[in-house]
Amino acid sequence: METISALETTLPAATVSPRHRALILVALTFGGFAIGTSEFSAMGLMPEMVKSFGVSEPQVGHIISMYALGVVVGAPLLAILGGNLPRRVLLLLLMGFYALGNLASASAPDYVSMMLARFVAGLPHGAYFGVAALAAVAISKPEERGKAVSLVMFGLTVAILIGNPIATWMGQTIGWRWAFVMVASVAVATVALIAMFMPNDKVEAPKHPLDELRAFNRLPVWQALAIGAVGFSGLFCVFSYLAPTMMQVTQVSAKWIPLGLAGFGLGGVIGNFLGGWLFDRLRFRAVPAILLGAAAMLLLFPLAAGSLWTLLPITIAVGMMGALGPVLQTHLMDVAGEAQTLAAASHHAAFNAANALGPWLGGMAISAGFGWTSTGYVGAITALLGVLIYAWAATTLQRPKLETCEAC
Repeated sequence: METISALETTLPAATVSPRHRALILVALTFGGFAIGTSEFSAMGLMPEMVKSFGVSEPQVGHIISMYALGVVVGAPLLAILGGNLPRRVLLLLLMGFYALGNLASASAPDYVSMMLARFVAGLPHGAYFGVAALAAVAISKPEERGKAVSLVMFGLTVAILIGNPIATWMGQTIGWRWAFVMVASVAVATVALIAMFMPNDKVEAPKHPLDELRAFNRLPVWQALAIGAVGFSGLFCVFSYLAPTMMQVTQVSAKWIPLGLAGFGLGGVIGNFLGGWLFDRLRFRAVPAILLGAAAMLLLFPLAAGSLWTLLPITIAVGMMGALGPVLQTHLMDVAGEAQTLAAASHHAAFNAANALGPWLGGMAISAGFGWTSTGYVGAITALLGVLIYAWAATTLQRPKLETCEAC
């Protein structure tokens, strides 16, 4: 198995002061905050979008899925196209594009154009996080790689805790379109921060896209991506329909929805740092512990949804499933060989495949008449499927040499 030493040789050596390193991480975190707020805002704004576009809740779920599809398409594509650019330049371009995509979302006149705008907005998502994670690891000690990745992801979790509730509140008071204007503003601020604090990095020798694809085409890489795509979809299955669940099952007014979303965010913040801590100690073995704990919490969700005071703690517990993010992101860097940028970006494509799969499966269960809380049972099943994929991957990693996925 290729280990940390292989990873280190693919990353540029960077010597920065602790203060400068902190400023770079803050700049990267701002981008994560913008992306996280945009990605999850449609979930909290679902009732407002239903009224605005005259569609059903599951149809608004398709808007969420279209964004996720944009991430799935854009992550590998933009990572390959931008692979020969300096990371600083690529991050500036990606975040500038993200600002434009969210302005398009804010001005979409109808349901179809909104679907298209969300697809376009999702394109730079995965490539940004992948390149940002590599940049953070490059300025960190080898033994703190998990912590560095969790700091980049911190903006995403803070967005769920703070950004998404703010976006929901804005949607309920001044209109849902302003939430996307806010995201575009944060994206522009991120461009300014990266331009100010991130140094110009050395341009590596140009890589041929086919060479990176060959390096990427390894069985352990595909297995890790499958764990994220399938195992993590349970969180999105519940999260996507939390707003109508709170109104229809918990029977609280819409003003409580931001608090429920904040519960997911708090769990995400805790899980994010927990994931970095677990990886630095357990490596890949942290995956089944996270997924089994998540499956248990997802099974409890239908029972807890009847009361606000039991629903809020369970949303925090389910949100802690976010610990899977830093673990899989850092593991992918270990097994990706020479395809670091593509693998790091594809991690977010996998998680957004989960973001597309979760609402789709949850919408099917709801439309079939199983009720709003059936999302918890569906999510638990996907988490357990993720454990099964991990068991297969763990067996593969015990072999003397990483295999190329010939059948992929």
